[in-house]
Amino acid sequence: MRQARVGLFGLLGSGNLGNDGSLEAVLGYLRAAHPEAVVDALCGGPEVVTARYGIPATRLHWYRGEYRTASRAGAIAGKGLGKLVDAVRTAAWVRRHDVVIVPGMGVLEATLPLRPWGFPYALFLLCASGRLLGTKVALVGVGAAPIGSRPTRALVRRSARLAAHRSYRDTLSRDAMRAMGVDTTRDAVHPDLAFALPAPPAGEGRRPGRVCVGVMDFHGGDDDRDRAEEIHRRYLDGTVRFVRTLAGEGRPVRLLTGDACDTRVVEAILDAVDSPLVTAAEATSLADLMKETAAADTVVATRYHNLVCALRTGTPTLALSYAAKSEALMARMGLDAYCHPAREVDADRLLEQFRSLERRSAGLRRTLAERNRAVTEQLDRQFAALTAALFPATDRPHAPQESS
Repeated sequence: MRQARVGLFGLLGSGNLGNDGSLEAVLGYLRAAHPEAVVDALCGGPEVVTARYGIPATRLHWYRGEYRTASRAGAIAGKGLGKLVDAVRTAAWVRRHDVVIVPGMGVLEATLPLRPWGFPYALFLLCASGRLLGTKVALVGVGAAPIGSRPTRALVRRSARLAAHRSYRDTLSRDAMRAMGVDTTRDAVHPDLAFALPAPPAGEGRRPGRVCVGVMDFHGGDDDRDRAEEIHRRYLDGTVRFVRTLAGEGRPVRLLTGDACDTRVVEAILDAVDSPLVTAAEATSLADLMKETAAADTVVATRYHNLVCALRTGTPTLALSYAAKSEALMARMGLDAYCHPAREVDADRLLEQFRSLERRSAGLRRTLAERNRAVTEQLDRQFAALTAALFPATDRPHAPQESS
């Protein structure tokens, strides 16, 4: 049988640990279920992807300044030319594959600032090329959310319609695509792909009293551009007050990030809270984050995949929620009572919720152990269904899809 040619697509290797964790989970599935497949990537950080995961990789955008603001005529012209060149490059890359997988990520949402002619345009080129050239494009375990910007919404809707296979990481994502006019009748919902990654045993290396605080360079969403600095100031001030209170009580606090840009917030907190009890982790993968969260008594986190890591390791967790996806994740894992709005961080209220979380810690650890077992089984079924949908020549039995 001819080797399947599989491409992986997305903002991978670009500094976002959640995106790379989704890539790692899909690579693990491919290597276990389809070891004969020839795999490469079209991604944001090809050098990182090749060095870390051992697969050939090509740069997603021809113009290297794609995600920098263009103010000079030369930069604007470069971006414009890049759009045309990328259409040709993307089609040529897609043509070489039997299947292209977009692994997880919030590719169908705009919960953070996003321009339509950035990644939404790149995703549209991918899905349109797949439809024209007969290559299956699969959006696997992706996130989606209502989108206010009409151009971005149009590109996202069209991309989803053109994909050969879609599945989502929560019911809210599927509902959002249905509301945008996409037929989701055959689309499945499964837990986030990062739950498929191996995790250290619950409590491994645990350091009594330690609290992990996952921070984010948060400025609101795509519809909050006019209030971005105000939102960021409130988020930072509330987080600083929370960390300062814990350190004042003698609690060791470990600051976590999930993207390269988050280091600015870590530095601001370290400057504001002058205490040897407050330290910063240097995590370069979700595996590193899981080691940190497994060793903590409690986690308070903002970034979605910081939450995933903490919940995956069975550590009682409080979410500083910036989008409905965080609340949906917490509800799936039985901790929906422990969400606090990232846009309006109230340090006093946050401390009340934190103390309640700690009082219930033993029972919540048991709940998380049960939910993690169920999540693992659901992901096993997702991967079996993915094989049936994308690699029918393997003659593997068809697995029923999880509907919710």
